Amino acid sequence: MELQPLGRSGPQVSVLGLGCMGMSGMYGPADRRESIATVHAALDAGVTLLDTGDFYGMGHNELLLAEALAQVPRERYQLSVKFGAQRDPAGQWLGFDGRPAAVKSALAYSLQRLGVDYIDIYRPARLDPQVPIEDTVGAVADLVRAGYVRHIGLSEVGAATVRRAAAVHPICDLQIEYSLISRGIETSILPAVRALGIAITAYGVLSRGLISGHWRKGRVDPADWRAHGPRFSGENLEHNLALVETLRALSRERGVSVAQLAIAWVCAQGEDIVPLIGARRRAQLTEALGALPVHLSPADLAVIEQAVPQGAAAGERYAPAQMAHLDSERL
Repeated sequence: MELQPLGRSGPQVSVLGLGCMGMSGMYGPADRRESIATVHAALDAGVTLLDTGDFYGMGHNELLLAEALAQVPRERYQLSVKFGAQRDPAGQWLGFDGRPAAVKSALAYSLQRLGVDYIDIYRPARLDPQVPIEDTVGAVADLVRAGYVRHIGLSEVGAATVRRAAAVHPICDLQIEYSLISRGIETSILPAVRALGIAITAYGVLSRGLISGHWRKGRVDPADWRAHGPRFSGENLEHNLALVETLRALSRERGVSVAQLAIAWVCAQGEDIVPLIGARRRAQLTEALGALPVHLSPADLAVIEQAVPQGAAAGERYAPAQMAHLDSERL
């Protein structure tokens, strides 16, 4: 597994990271033993970057990682933790809290649940519209100076917010959705972060399984939040699965799976982009790792672009209520 710097100010991380959200019920029930085995398999394969959030399963994901990492030397991995998302006892979303006191309190709980002394990359999950980003990042900067956090990241914010945050403290990466069918960052966000030496950690590279090549109609579990996703519903789903079949034909010509082609496409967009693979089973991880040796030539990329051009997907990437929280979607 190759390593690369995460932006100008960040640590050396594996060229592919493991997103752990799906291990805590967001996509329906998950098997705890298999989840832990997947974390171990990722570490054995050389993956160092593990991404979580304190609101994934209301702390469940952090406790799961603590169990998985209990016997693993701390220097073998980096923990990327999102904070600020508020949920009620039923799991409903209440908004985001980026107040400095809330930031520091959230970190204290994460350190306890994870059983570690510091977080490698700490980031607000979304922009709190009631709190200037300077105040939120300033609070994390206090935690950096105190030794509890090593680096500061951002998540789903636009170019203007990135610039304001970076004026307070160096930002190592912006975590944001990026895939063949979610390319909104290419217009203004990607040029802005590159000018500042900030990396992209790309989540949703398989669009939550939609372009994995394994999705089928009628698959969604009632407990799976994708059941309410615009791209997974009705005529939108029909349209998007037709795009997947186009990708399937291209992947067969190259002797790879649809998922591997989609991941390789993200990798080919720049060395400053680190895909986060949301695997919760070892088989998914193995398939994803198989994308790393795949080299897409300029001709390959041109063919893929023609088959699935920017804006080809039907439906927004989130439901309207969630889209409203995305600073990254504001012009």
